[in-house]
Amino acid sequence: MLLDAKIPFSYLFSRIRNDLFRVLIISVFFHTLKHFFKNDLPEIPAALPSILGTSISLLLAFELSQSYGRWWEARQIWGAIVNDSRSLVLQLQGFIADEQMAYPVVVELFRGMAYRQMGWCYCLGQSLRKQDPLAGLGPFISQDEGAGLKVHNNKPLYLLNRHSRDLKELYRLGAINQLQQIQLDSTVVRLVDSMGKSERIKGTVFPTTYRRFIHFFIYLFLSVLSLTLLESIGFYEVPLMILVASTFFLIERSAKDMQDPFENKPTDTAVMAIARTIEINIRQLLGEKEVPAPWEPEQFYLL
Repeated sequence: MLLDAKIPFSYLFSRIRNDLFRVLIISVFFHTLKHFFKNDLPEIPAALPSILGTSISLLLAFELSQSYGRWWEARQIWGAIVNDSRSLVLQLQGFIADEQMAYPVVVELFRGMAYRQMGWCYCLGQSLRKQDPLAGLGPFISQDEGAGLKVHNNKPLYLLNRHSRDLKELYRLGAINQLQQIQLDSTVVRLVDSMGKSERIKGTVFPTTYRRFIHFFIYLFLSVLSLTLLESIGFYEVPLMILVASTFFLIERSAKDMQDPFENKPTDTAVMAIARTIEINIRQLLGEKEVPAPWEPEQFYLL
C-alpha cells in the first residue's frame, strides 16, 4: 500500500520505461519519415488525435474507476478481518467464566484459538500472494495442526475448521453455552466469508482484452498525433510526445496495478502489516507484555 510520502521518480519511471522507449522510437521514426517523404504522406486533420485522445481518456477513467473499486473492496475485506479477529478473542474472553479458566484444558483451548487466529491472518495473506502459507506459523499453531496443514490445499480454511472443532469442545466442556457457541460460530463464518471474498478477487482477473485494447489505442493515438505535429513544432514533437505519453501510460499503469491487490507490489493491500496489527492487538488482549513492533514500511509503501 502506497503511503502519504514522496514517491521516488525512479519508481514512477520504472513503471513506464519500456513504453516510453517505444514512444521515442515511434516519434523518431515518424519524424524521419515525414522529413524525407513529406509530400507523399496523407494530411492528418488535427481533429482526429483530439477525438482519439478524448475517447482514450474516457476509457482510462473507466478502467481506473473499476480498478480502484477492486482495490478498495480488498481493503474493506481486510478491515472486516481485523474487526472479526478482535471480536473472536473478545467474545471468548467475555463468554468463558473465570471459574472455567481455572481448568488447564479450557485455557489451552482459549489461547490456542487466539494464537491460531493470529497465524491465520499471516497464512491467508501469504496464500493470497502465492507465497509459502506456512512461513512463520510455528509460534502460532501446535505440531498437530502443523502436520494437518501440510496435507490440505486450502490451509487458511483448515485453520478455521480447527476453530470450529475447538468451539465444539468448549461447549462440550461447559465453558460456553449453546447461544454463545452460535455467536462464536457466526464470527468464524464471517471470517470464512472474508476469506472467500479475498479469494474471489485474487482468482478473477480484470478483462485482459480491455487492457490490451486500451494499450493499443494509446499507441495508435500517439502515432496519429506524431503525424500531425510536424507542421507546427518540428523536431520538438519528440520530447512533447514523451511528455504526453507519460501521462497516459502512468494512469494506465496505476489502474493495472490496482486491479490485482494481492500481488506483493507497492500498490497492494498491506495484508502483512494488517496481520501484524492483529497480532499486536490479540497479544495485548491476552495480557502479554512483549509484543512485536508494527510492520515497518519500505520507504514509500507498506506490504
